[in-house]
Amino acid sequence: MPELPEVETVRRVLEPRLLQKTVRAVHIYCGQVIAAPAPEEFAACLVGQKVEAFSRRGKFLRLCFAGGAFLTIHLRMTGCLTLEGAEAPLAGHTHIALSLDDGMQLRYVDVRRLGKLWFTPAGGKDVSGADKLGIEPFGGLTAAYLRAFGGGRRPVKALLLDQRAVAGIGNIYSDEILFSCGIRPSRPCCTLTDAEWEKLAAAIPERLEYFIEKNSISFAEYAAGGGKDYRNTPFLQVYGRGGKPCPVCGAPLARIVLGGRSSVFCPHCQK
Repeated sequence: MPELPEVETVRRVLEPRLLQKTVRAVHIYCGQVIAAPAPEEFAACLVGQKVEAFSRRGKFLRLCFAGGAFLTIHLRMTGCLTLEGAEAPLAGHTHIALSLDDGMQLRYVDVRRLGKLWFTPAGGKDVSGADKLGIEPFGGLTAAYLRAFGGGRRPVKALLLDQRAVAGIGNIYSDEILFSCGIRPSRPCCTLTDAEWEKLAAAIPERLEYFIEKNSISFAEYAAGGGKDYRNTPFLQVYGRGGKPCPVCGAPLARIVLGGRSSVFCPHCQK
């Protein structure tokens, strides 16, 4: 599933090519991915909208239009955005295509159709859920803030996955963050020391920035991969590596299930 680093990569790659472009037509091939409003109204509202910004909030992407309206996109597990010439053949599972005034199309592709798109008119209420997200990881995240959300005995990994606490962290990067801190995913939040909270608050932005940088990709590379060619896998220390040697101490990495999610950690390095 695309998490904050992958979603930020999409934003950085596509933003320069979308700014100041105007939507001339909307093609809907599967209305299931449109959350609001109804597909016919969705298409009518988008035509004529001029892109002024392409932003990210947690795992959500947002096309911001002149006048205040915006389009919110959540890629979920298999969604991706491509920018192609209007004459290019449609890839399988293309559900939405926005024809722009420069002859390009912004296409939403999603094999499992779990992603969603919301159009919000100027002054309208955002119903995507993005307004319920917690703090962004970059700037303002402190140990005191995390501790306030992390009271009680819930596992520290559950805190990191709670989008109401910190926006954008998922299963992959929660494992990587906790490994860098030497904290076991199953540790109850109430057992963390002041020093560990400080370490966690510093590791969250540092690890996410690291993986954003490692995921850096050109538009040509992005287009060649159909918007799905992420580059972080070689740099993952523990995620998906259960049973393999710890990159620090060499002990076998352990895999457990927390809240229905797989978690990998080093029993030796993570206390």
